[in-house]
Amino acid sequence: MTTIDANFKADIEAISSIDAVPSILEVICRSTGMGFAAIARVTPDKWIACAVRDEIQFGLEPGGELKVETTICHEIRQNHQEVVIDHAAEDEIYSNHHTPAMYGIQSYISIPIMLKDGNFFGTLCAIDPRPAKLNNPETIGMFKLFAELIAFHLNAIEQLAISESKLLEERKTAELRDQFIAILGHDLRNPVGAVLNVAQLLLRMPLDERVKRMATIVQDSSYRMKGLIENMLDFASGHLGSGIALTRNDNEPLEKILNQVITELKVIWPDRVINAKFSLTGPVNCDGKRIAQLFSNLLSNALTHSEQDAPVSVKATNLAGEFVLSVLNPGNKIPDMIVDRLFQPFYRGEADQGKQGLGLGLYIASEIARAHGGTLSVSSTDDNICFTLQIPVK
Repeated sequence: MTTIDANFKADIEAISSIDAVPSILEVICRSTGMGFAAIARVTPDKWIACAVRDEIQFGLEPGGELKVETTICHEIRQNHQEVVIDHAAEDEIYSNHHTPAMYGIQSYISIPIMLKDGNFFGTLCAIDPRPAKLNNPETIGMFKLFAELIAFHLNAIEQLAISESKLLEERKTAELRDQFIAILGHDLRNPVGAVLNVAQLLLRMPLDERVKRMATIVQDSSYRMKGLIENMLDFASGHLGSGIALTRNDNEPLEKILNQVITELKVIWPDRVINAKFSLTGPVNCDGKRIAQLFSNLLSNALTHSEQDAPVSVKATNLAGEFVLSVLNPGNKIPDMIVDRLFQPFYRGEADQGKQGLGLGLYIASEIARAHGGTLSVSSTDDNICFTLQIPVK
């Protein structure tokens, strides 16, 4: 056997991966009485056996090569037409042909294997030193059906390889993206925190109204940037394998934590009405900072996407072994197709100009809920939209 290159090895492996091939070659030999059947890869300068059934000791195995010029398959590659010979010695065309004489065959059939893109792959062929009755619709039809089946599998294998290659490339791109987000978020957090601190210090000083308004804008923008960066870091952390990290405590002062979030957001939305009703009668095992992050995402989302004069209602209870936190704001009913995607990363839906973020807030909130063994859900009517967190108390 001659050394074959990687492309032909891939073709041989592709044919060998088709489970039906051994059965196809066996059926061919049994139904025609011929002793040798093969699937060959045929190019302008190569004839390579990809699969073989040899009952006459012809001497070829998968990977075996014939000089392509000595084969009838060479002619089939050029015209894409099948060749069927019942008895070479009596055939008007092939009685003096070099191939039957060289290989000592009398019966021969070969059908082209054409790929979906129109390219010629090779042939499905059978030979025998004895005459055989092959030139009939049943036998030719069987060979054509088998050739189409082989081509179908080859196309499927190629499409699978392309899909796997694309998937691998997409995974690499996603990993690079997440690493970039993590690095960017980490490097931005400190300078943004510094800007926010300076703005807060300025607002504690006696300032004229114009400077105070500018300092407020800087503070509000810095606070929003800080939230976006935290979401980016959590998203990257989740996708890089570590997930949403929790530091749970059995006695988190949740009412104090929730009120602190409301106070912080009232600084940004001083004219908005936030109605809070808390009924927390016992401890909740949770990560208070993460619950604050989730609540901040939900509340800022409600304030951003509702009318300026619309009140936002917040309720929290820990009854019946479950901590429940809900944020409700007036708004139009959310279409079902949007509800199904609200908690997906980078989904921003339809928002007013200037109100869209990265589309990570609700995703991060849902991941925090999941890390606590709970759920985050949304319900909407024609008048209201309500997000609800439910996690076990213990």
